Amino acid sequence: MPMWFQALMPKEERFFDLFNRHARTIVDGSETLSTLLYGGTTVRDACHKVMDFENLADAITRDVLILTRRSFITPFDRSDIKQLITSLDDAIDQMQKTAKAILLFEVETFEPQMQQMGDIIVQAAKLTADAAALLGLFRQQASRLNGITEEIIRLEEVADGLQNTGIKALYTKHRDGNAMAFIVGTEIYDHLEKVMDRFEDVANCISGIVIEQA
Repeated sequence: MPMWFQALMPKEERFFDLFNRHARTIVDGSETLSTLLYGGTTVRDACHKVMDFENLADAITRDVLILTRRSFITPFDRSDIKQLITSLDDAIDQMQKTAKAILLFEVETFEPQMQQMGDIIVQAAKLTADAAALLGLFRQQASRLNGITEEIIRLEEVADGLQNTGIKALYTKHRDGNAMAFIVGTEIYDHLEKVMDRFEDVANCISGIVIEQA
């Protein structure tokens, strides 16, 4: 095989390395988000750290998209690669939006259900990283990947329940008092729930890849 042709052949491991790096960045962002939801004087700094992680993830996303265009052969369908990296990036984008809302409304204390949702977001992020680590062997690891995606979807349902319970508690707490606190609280809940929705999108994307490549 001519050397010039070998140079055009893909380094498939580069895609999987980038997926892994992005997923690990998501874990870092989720842990920072979870920490800030426990309040205190470090909330503002933690919000900015979430934004820093989002910027790192954006750079990895660009690398994946460039590699997709330049690779002669890809490990699986190009559209699936783009959908996967986009859904991964959407998850940390939504974390950034949550952090921006917290800064905008100058929130420094958070409801217990918000903190529990933050913990669930960390669980979903770590499961996503587990799945990313298996993508290089997606055919051999199909059963494990399906199990991970099912667990992420289950966690999203748990988060939905926490959001509903939290908003009800927030209404009871503020119905005779601070309406703005209720409005701001529901906004934070909405952002957190959307983070989990984005993880569900990632799970569905991975599940689709496994089905198509089986």
